[in-house]
Amino acid sequence: MAYFRLALKAGMDKQNTEYGAEGGWTDGDNVRFRFGLPEKIGGWTNFNGSASYLVGFASETFSWNNNAGTPYLAVGTERKIYISVGGAWSDITPLRLTTAAGDVTFAATNGSALITVTDTAHGADTGDFVTFSGAASLGGTGNITAAILNSEYEITEVLTSSTYTITAPVAANTNDTGNGGGSVVGAYQINVGADRSFFDFGWGTGTWSAGTWGTARTVVTQPTIFARIWKFDQFGQVLIMQAVNGAIYQWDPDSGTDQRATAVTGAPTKSTFALISSPDRHLVCFGTENTVGNAATQDPLFVRFSDQENINDFVETAINTAGGQKLSDGNRIMTAVRSRGQILIFTDTSLHGMQYIGPPYTFGFTQLGSNCGALGPHAAVDVNGLALWMGPEAFYAFDGTVKKVQCTVQDYVFSDINLVQEDKVYAALNTDYNEITWFYCSAGSDFVDRNVTYNYLESVWSVGSLARTSWQDVDTFEKPTATEYLKNSTAATLTTIYGLTAGRSLVYRQEDGYNKADGTAVTAVIESGYFDIGDGDDMLYMKRFIPDFKDQLENLTVNLLLRPYPQATANPSSLDPYVITPTTEKVDTRARGRQIAIKITSTDVGAWWRYGTLRVDIQPDGLR
Repeated sequence: MAYFRLALKAGMDKQNTEYGAEGGWTDGDNVRFRFGLPEKIGGWTNFNGSASYLVGFASETFSWNNNAGTPYLAVGTERKIYISVGGAWSDITPLRLTTAAGDVTFAATNGSALITVTDTAHGADTGDFVTFSGAASLGGTGNITAAILNSEYEITEVLTSSTYTITAPVAANTNDTGNGGGSVVGAYQINVGADRSFFDFGWGTGTWSAGTWGTARTVVTQPTIFARIWKFDQFGQVLIMQAVNGAIYQWDPDSGTDQRATAVTGAPTKSTFALISSPDRHLVCFGTENTVGNAATQDPLFVRFSDQENINDFVETAINTAGGQKLSDGNRIMTAVRSRGQILIFTDTSLHGMQYIGPPYTFGFTQLGSNCGALGPHAAVDVNGLALWMGPEAFYAFDGTVKKVQCTVQDYVFSDINLVQEDKVYAALNTDYNEITWFYCSAGSDFVDRNVTYNYLESVWSVGSLARTSWQDVDTFEKPTATEYLKNSTAATLTTIYGLTAGRSLVYRQEDGYNKADGTAVTAVIESGYFDIGDGDDMLYMKRFIPDFKDQLENLTVNLLLRPYPQATANPSSLDPYVITPTTEKVDTRARGRQIAIKITSTDVGAWWRYGTLRVDIQPDGLR
């Protein structure tokens, strides 16, 4: 009997072959590396103790405290903005229009739940949200009561610039045209965005009235419709909200959760991205307007900043610190992060630094790198002065100089990523575990379904299928906060919205317990590279192994995968799988092959484990 320690190096290696990765790990899911060893990731629970279904695809999660120390959480979707405080959720989505009383009328058809709304120049799009008040019943005492009409609706279809339809929860039992009373008020929320990016080729593409009637738009000028991605920040206790290529909004906790966010007056109306500079406190807009308030002057490389301590003043004068600068390299600004002593600005091709230098120039700009662009608004993160980001073909770091990060799963990630959905890439910082996880869409998906994780202290990589669309690290709350998108969900939402289409987000406390929020198990698996004896001249015989797992909870299984040659099909050993309990001392295997790999899997509710060092009883077993 000759026992060997099966000590495997940390990280997953998918650049090499399964045989070339001998002595390491090649694949896994829901497993991280910590202290050089693989372990099952933590579970997650519902943020406020029970499932709260938010409308739409959540692209941003942000936590902060008000001046009194009360913690708040904000979540932005392509359709709504929500606030959570004290365990309760509120919809603070801005309004773009509130009509005068009597401007809105309704028409119902007997036997149909579809109601036609007339409102001249309503400006709504299909899928927008409107709340009515002051309405009377349709058809006198019919099914469409005042209580039903005085509710929030998702607009079913826009018919003309003056009419659209909504869907009531019941069918009308009489015809009624142009009614609802003379006091109806319609409160329209800001136009909804898209839950995915796409090339738009159809009727209505682009700006209304652009080009000439009957002239087809050329392929070269077909616009890309970007998913609505939010970026939040704080100005003191005030929440600042910016959607890609949209306006900037603010919400003050002192206004109360029954008040909606409002536009920042005097700010650009169309920007790619915005944040608050620190410690000088300017509101900085990236990819924004050359002329403030004129969306047609948006320049994807232009940076504009407000007066110091005044987010409402962007007009440069001799007595303020407002101003602007166009970057020298790139096609469009993708994102920016605060770093040590400067703001790092990422274009699609380059990196720039923005440093506060004081009046009269306010900020100085320096190009720091080229051929190192970022993928999207959330693709970069800064950790104590170390910036890390995901580019279109590689990962990069900046600690004074730009460098590519050596990545042992690079080909796996970049050969199967949907770059049309690059704006959905989300770099999630998890400082308790020294990790950055990039969540992204695989090539066959328009929605996040994969992740790649980098332990920046141990320089090791792992991959997985955990899908999170936004993330907030430990800060205001004791656990990381994250969102998952359920694109087909029609679950009941926080408030009643009639005619609501599918698509919901759930908010979780990550690294909380061992299971999923619904109480089911988190399946974890990790697989080693193949190993042999010597150069593989001899067959080997594994008689038994001695398991070694730290703090094991519940059972797990070990599979031995056997094959004669590197490109042969692997087969399990005759006694597979081997169930490992927390008290298992040794396992008899009787496994024979030229090459052997180990696969560890846990599927039990409440399971957790960290791999130690298996000891295996292996001996040569002849040439055949």
